[in-house]
Amino acid sequence: MKRVLISVTVNDQRVEAEIEPRELLLDFLRDRLNLTGAKRSCDVQVCGACTVLLDGLPVSACNMLAYDTNGRHVLTIEGLAQDGELHAIQKAFIEQNGLQCGFCTPGMILTTKALLAARPDPSESEIRSYLRGNLCRCTGYHPILAAVRAAAEQMRDGDERVEI
Repeated sequence: MKRVLISVTVNDQRVEAEIEPRELLLDFLRDRLNLTGAKRSCDVQVCGACTVLLDGLPVSACNMLAYDTNGRHVLTIEGLAQDGELHAIQKAFIEQNGLQCGFCTPGMILTTKALLAARPDPSESEIRSYLRGNLCRCTGYHPILAAVRAAAEQMRDGDERVEI
C-alpha cells in the first residue's frame, strides 16, 4: 500500500512520518511514538479509554485515522504535565481518588481538560453529560465528579500547574 507523509504536532512537538493511509491514530501514537497513555479497549468509540485531544477537543483515537491529524495538534496524557509539574486536573484526580486501576484515567483527564476549557464553572449535570463517553469500572464516578469540581476550582483560582 502506498504510504503518505503527515506532519502533526503531538504534545507540542512537530512529528513527520510516513504512514499507511488506513493507520489509526491510536496505533500511530502507541506503536510509533511510544505514547501509551491512550488505551485500546472497545474499538467502537464507546468507552473513552483511547481519548486524546485534537485541536483541544476530545476524540476517540481508536477510530480516527492518523492521516486526519495532518497539520493539526494532538495532546495525549503524556503531554499534560510539563516541566516537572502536574496539571491541576491530574492533581485533583489523585487527591480526590478519581482513579484506581488507571485504565480510563487518561481519557477522563483529557475530556475534563476540554470541558473546563469550554465551561470553567460546570454544573454537576454538565460534568456528567460531558463525561458520558468515558466509562470507568472501578471508582463509581463520585470521586471523578469530585475531581472535576476540585480541578475547576483550582483552575479558576489561576493554578493550572502544581509541583510533582
